[in-house]
Amino acid sequence: MASSFRPVALWLRLGVFFLGGWAFSLLVLQALLGARIGQAQVAQMGPQVALNLRLSELALERFPPAAVSQLSGLQLGVGIPPASDQQRGFLGRNSDNTLNRQAAQLKLELCRRLPRCPQVVPTHGTARGVWIELASPLEPVWLYAGIRPQLGWPPDPLLATLSLISGSVVAGALFLLLEVQRPLQQLQKALGRVGLVREPNPLPQRGAPEVRRLARHFNAMLERLSNSEQERATMLAGIAHDIKTPLTRLRLRLSLLPAAGLSAEGRSKAEADLDDLERITGQFLLFAGGGSSEPAVEVPLHEVLAELAARYDGQPLDLDLAAVTASIQPIALGRAVANLVDNALSYGQPPVLLRLLPWQKDGFELQIWDRGPGIAEDQRSQALMPFQRLDVARGGHGHCGLGLAIAQRVARAHGGELKLGVGAVPGGAEQGFCVSLTGHSIELPAGSKAPGGLKSVSIEQSRAKRPLKGGPD
Repeated sequence: MASSFRPVALWLRLGVFFLGGWAFSLLVLQALLGARIGQAQVAQMGPQVALNLRLSELALERFPPAAVSQLSGLQLGVGIPPASDQQRGFLGRNSDNTLNRQAAQLKLELCRRLPRCPQVVPTHGTARGVWIELASPLEPVWLYAGIRPQLGWPPDPLLATLSLISGSVVAGALFLLLEVQRPLQQLQKALGRVGLVREPNPLPQRGAPEVRRLARHFNAMLERLSNSEQERATMLAGIAHDIKTPLTRLRLRLSLLPAAGLSAEGRSKAEADLDDLERITGQFLLFAGGGSSEPAVEVPLHEVLAELAARYDGQPLDLDLAAVTASIQPIALGRAVANLVDNALSYGQPPVLLRLLPWQKDGFELQIWDRGPGIAEDQRSQALMPFQRLDVARGGHGHCGLGLAIAQRVARAHGGELKLGVGAVPGGAEQGFCVSLTGHSIELPAGSKAPGGLKSVSIEQSRAKRPLKGGPD
């Protein structure tokens, strides 16, 4: 039922555009060309009014004014010309000064065509026109000649034709702008958000039929992508969840084995294998969850990172943190930073530097530096893809190629990006590999308050570089 009304509504909007464009064009043309058309109208009236004057004056020599008016159909007045029903305009001035100019122009036309210059008196109000004095031997007699207003109705035929043409052009332009161009711009913006936003909003199906079909296909694509993402997340979460139960049983049984039944080296290797499996399972669960449903909280980011880094007690990790307060998803961002630090400690060369800097207006930049050669430039785009392991550059156990993919997803959720590069390590001359995670403060919901009495997002430029001192995880 709703689809059957869409063509009718579209035609109604097109009709409204046409009527509005025609009315607007008519007003503009009357304002621009009304004076010229009024002058041309008076010039055309001149010969006819002069002829009526001559005939009326000849008829008045034999017949009374009433008989002349009845026989000729002309409107004649005897005595003093009727008082003008003048309308008062702004500050008390006459609101129809155009009629006065037209009366003066008509008088010039009559003076040029008649042997004498008759008196011409304009009359305002509903009976818009002029009274012209006739040459009568007995009493004053006046002839009335009506003059059309410049902005009156019906409009001048020339103006009506021009306004129809220009109104059609304006209506077509408005239709293309509002029914085609604007929906296409919305579609373009929505396409740009695909991949950056976890669940883009569907587009309203409006506009021209072709544009509605594009919007319908786009919404169907979003639905297919959402179903595919949900199926993948469900599959990954199910696999990881099913693996966690046997892992827990294996660890329990390993702890119950007698010390004599397994050597210390064998027990250590078995526990290391279990740790690797648990790490892979955790990355699966983290990648499947995505963290997009976590609410944003305004926190001092440097304190959050310092608390996170305290878990790496005894590890070669240095901190260089600027005081930055921002609205973030703390759990998701903390897991992403932990993955990056773990990668740097596992595959890079010590020491590792965790650096926090202000970025742009309300953003932040996290840099994780190590002294290793890092990932080759031709392999960096591949390293950011899920389930991609670059064993030659950074191989190891307990990893499934999701660490950088998780960090990139978190960066995009904060309106930033994850970048890989090589450069000089801050505070030193040696070269190192850097993973940079940028992001902006996420807009807090209306009425929400930041914890700890924080009022707004602020970035301070002061820094404190210190080695890590803290407890293990």
